[in-house]
Amino acid sequence: MQRKRKRGAPISYTYYSNMENELISIIMPVKNAGLYLEDCIISIQGQTEQNWELIAVNDCSTDNSEDILNWFSAVDERIQYIKNKGSGIIDALKCGYALSHGNLIHRMDADDLMLPEKLALLKDKLQQQGKGTIATGKVEYFAAEGVNEGYLNYQNWLNNLCETNSHWKELFKECVIASPNWLMYRSDFEKCGAFNSEIYPEDYDLVFRMYKAGLKVAGLDAITHLWRDHKERSSRNDEKYAACTFFEIKLRYFLSLKYNSNRPLLVWGAGKKGKDLAKKLQALEIPFTWVSNNPKKHGKEIYDQLMESFESIATKDSPQIIITVALKNAKSEIIEFLEKLNLEEGQNFFFFS
Repeated sequence: MQRKRKRGAPISYTYYSNMENELISIIMPVKNAGLYLEDCIISIQGQTEQNWELIAVNDCSTDNSEDILNWFSAVDERIQYIKNKGSGIIDALKCGYALSHGNLIHRMDADDLMLPEKLALLKDKLQQQGKGTIATGKVEYFAAEGVNEGYLNYQNWLNNLCETNSHWKELFKECVIASPNWLMYRSDFEKCGAFNSEIYPEDYDLVFRMYKAGLKVAGLDAITHLWRDHKERSSRNDEKYAACTFFEIKLRYFLSLKYNSNRPLLVWGAGKKGKDLAKKLQALEIPFTWVSNNPKKHGKEIYDQLMESFESIATKDSPQIIITVALKNAKSEIIEFLEKLNLEEGQNFFFFS
């Protein structure tokens, strides 16, 4: 049940332009988020860092999201509400960013919550590290019905990356920065192409472009964002966020950023992902060696490709290895084997899992 909102006199705030008080522009697409939108905006208003502007973009909502946005924009001059000129989250992000004024850029999701010190912590971390940096923090999933194991595993993995600052090392495994939990200088954001994504998932595309632009990641050892899981979430329902699209984007950026045709390419794993990858590489006429840790498959042909033992990696000179093995406990064993061969994750081998 939503709170009863009482309209009052508009709230006035003073913006500052010096380094200590740089304005944060928060870009927030809104698509039928009426059940959660009020609590989301209240969590933004409750930030200890008060020098922000919120540009909320209504992406063709059919619920009461527009009424809520109209009310908040009327009583808080830091909140600007506009309608998406196009359709979809990429167009909404572009529309919002075009109207932003801040030197610091942040994206927020309309069904999530900010912890009170989120913006202050991210801003402090960013200013400590300086330009050329993406500041990010830990996340915590929550849900009325309880959070499923997959999301909890992703949460814990993201938080471990913040503790170890190893985001770029595991770039191809999964999206290494939560889409509504980063802060950047505008100049760095422009350097990596801002919200001008051409493909979905747009948040993972942006992270790859951050890496391509040579930016470094500074992780906070603190939870800053509360990520709401519910059955209407786009990541659950929209085909743009299906597992196959993540696989497509990983291969696209691997070939453009990491692949070296002068080095032997290997695919490790013959499960569904391994087979999908093999077919894509064959379609692109990119030669590769296919290896597996399953002795029953060694010496057999799949898609006219001979399957070798993973131990044959030791005979390759400076290999590049894409690993698609899905077994839960296999990663540590694979890393141990490859590191004994003086191969490095992120340089010689990449997990597509």
